[in-house]
Amino acid sequence: MEARRRICVVTGSRAEYGLLQWVLHDLREDPHIDLQLVVTGMHLAPEFGLTVRQIEADGFAIARRVEMLLAGDTAGAISKSTGLGVIGISEALEQLQPDAVLVLGDRFEILAAAVASLMHRVPLVHIAGGDVSEGAIDDSMRHAITKMAHLHLVTNEDAARRVRQMGEDPQRVLVVGSPGLDHLRRQPLLGRDELERQLGAPLGRHNLLITFHPVTLASDEGQGELDELLAALAATSADTTLWFTRPNADMGGRAIARRIDEFAAEQGGRAQVRDSLGQLRYLSLMAQVDAVVGNSSSGLYEAPSMGVPTVNVGDRQRGRLAAASVLHCPPQRQAITQAIVQARALDCRGVVNPYGDGHSVPRIVAALKALPAAQALLRKPFFAVGAP
Repeated sequence: MEARRRICVVTGSRAEYGLLQWVLHDLREDPHIDLQLVVTGMHLAPEFGLTVRQIEADGFAIARRVEMLLAGDTAGAISKSTGLGVIGISEALEQLQPDAVLVLGDRFEILAAAVASLMHRVPLVHIAGGDVSEGAIDDSMRHAITKMAHLHLVTNEDAARRVRQMGEDPQRVLVVGSPGLDHLRRQPLLGRDELERQLGAPLGRHNLLITFHPVTLASDEGQGELDELLAALAATSADTTLWFTRPNADMGGRAIARRIDEFAAEQGGRAQVRDSLGQLRYLSLMAQVDAVVGNSSSGLYEAPSMGVPTVNVGDRQRGRLAAASVLHCPPQRQAITQAIVQARALDCRGVVNPYGDGHSVPRIVAALKALPAAQALLRKPFFAVGAP
């Protein structure tokens, strides 16, 4: 009997876990795959919702927990957290001995996993390389992970072209789409009554879903942009409920979270703040709102498939491929106010999502099952674009 292929998946935040959820499900159910799930970063921190509990509630066995997140969010704290991640994930790889490591995205937890995999000579499979987000250091981390990866499962053809331009073998670059869209096809969303019950609060006559993450290449890490956004939100009608999800554990993230809490206290019950909603509640809420507002990639990835407009504020997502339902605006309160008004009047029926068709997960699993032997993958010649 052919040995089961050991695939180690590393997740460090609620964002990429939500995108990976159905990938993990199908890997777990495949008789030819031995899923090894390593959980680290924000998942293990109470202040970010201790989302490891959601992973367990979803029925996934956790092979290793790697504590790496320090209490601070300065450059030094994030750098040290990354180092701790390399150490902890290295120890996990020594114990688990996977045939390949699968990661998604561009965060420092995933960079740590890529470095550890490289040093242990374990083939790395990277989902969502080649994307662009010019306002965050994540852009550089994503491209660094691409150069350490051995198979690239990208979300769109523009991303594939960028990865090939970085010298990666075109035969190792596969366009699979975004696995987060599979959730919309495979799991029914919560109805309004059940959603309100789980949220513990009623939806308003009008609703906005707001996520604002640090702008890590800005000198103030996005504090000025956030102030402009909050001023615009304060000016919305009294019958608009503002649903906030907290920012990620990035440089300046805690200061942004504190400012959001202060704003919510000023607004009373019409501003609701949650550490983490989980993928099902988050998407179910997205389906009910007038618009998604802020600078989260979810407004570009998932919202278009739901026919929900997005107001993308500032530079954090600058350069990322976007559907026609995404309205980009500068971080100025008047521009944001105008964009929210425009979004509410936007007809998003018929919008085409450039990130795929909701059938990404089978493509990803098939690619993992077809992986060549490690030695064949680990040798990476540089493919020069346009070379004779």
